[in-house]
Amino acid sequence: MGKILLSTPTMHGEELKYIQEAFDKNWIAPLGFNCDNFETEMCEYLTGSVKNFHALALCSGTAALHLAFKLAGVKRGDKVFCSDMTFAATVNPVSYEGGEQIYIDSERDTWNMSPEALENAFKKYPDTKVVALAHLYGTPSKMDEIMDICAKHNAILIEDAAEALSATYKGRKMGTFGKYNIVSFNGNKIITTSGGGMLLTDSKEARDKAFFWSTQSREKAEWYQHEELGYNYRMSNVVAGIGRGQLLHLDEHRQAKEKIYRKYQEELKDLPLSMNPYLDYTVPNFWLSCILINKDCKVSPMDILYKLREKDIETRPIWKPMHMQPFYKNNDFVTAGDNVGEDVFSRGLCLPSDIKMTEEEQDYVINAIKSCF
Repeated sequence: MGKILLSTPTMHGEELKYIQEAFDKNWIAPLGFNCDNFETEMCEYLTGSVKNFHALALCSGTAALHLAFKLAGVKRGDKVFCSDMTFAATVNPVSYEGGEQIYIDSERDTWNMSPEALENAFKKYPDTKVVALAHLYGTPSKMDEIMDICAKHNAILIEDAAEALSATYKGRKMGTFGKYNIVSFNGNKIITTSGGGMLLTDSKEARDKAFFWSTQSREKAEWYQHEELGYNYRMSNVVAGIGRGQLLHLDEHRQAKEKIYRKYQEELKDLPLSMNPYLDYTVPNFWLSCILINKDCKVSPMDILYKLREKDIETRPIWKPMHMQPFYKNNDFVTAGDNVGEDVFSRGLCLPSDIKMTEEEQDYVINAIKSCF
């Protein structure tokens, strides 16, 4: 049995058709028909319409987040409320614009941003006008509560759905709730373009402005005219072709991810641990299956990680909260009094969730976990 990996790309063959078309037409550079169609097809997938929803295919989800913060008007010295337990890419672009991240603790029902902690943050920093929310491991956040709080304080919501593409909250797909939203197509995501991301918004004006910035802010002139700072952020036509082929299999991938989660849930139910939680009126995409070891258990996540590593099984710790990162040690952190993120980080572990993993391989992982107890 070879190494069992956490989450890798799963290709199907249709991707080659779109890539070949790009080669046949010699349209290899950024922009092009694959980019245009990928944007259209993503909007149709997320909302069923291209009239009231707009997408911009970019070189990464981080680039999409950067443009989202620019569209939201984040400037030097501005405070931005950010999910604390997330990957650094959610929050780093705030620094690109000179803003200051204020980290908001998680809640236990989803491991995502706590509405109560967010309300506490607005009491402390009432002038804050941007909230950046991430959906951890493909699990939808408490959107009704978060959106109500943002509306009450006239704050712009930026939804980082990098890990949550195809997940739904009360039937509505993630990546459609914020004023500006992003998804990621990094190599380990539920669908991939090898690298890439997309900015999503209901504002055509905002999409067009982000397009302008992403193409070096080149003005409409016969010569190269630049009146604003620009970036080289557009997705290539070849990469977008991969995305179009992958999008055809997105729901199939989600179903396979859920099957993996359910098997872990059933086979590990007698151990002193629980699976990553979600709200019963949501459907996660189950991007990564995770476990949370009971507080009174003497087995630690690192005990399991090292044991599985010996057996050539890849696992990862839960995201280390941003307020615990040395680079952000001086940023404020707001809780609802429980410090959930630190607790989940100390007791949690991500398990192999690759949809190419066979049942035999998953059984091997499960038995390896059981042997730790």
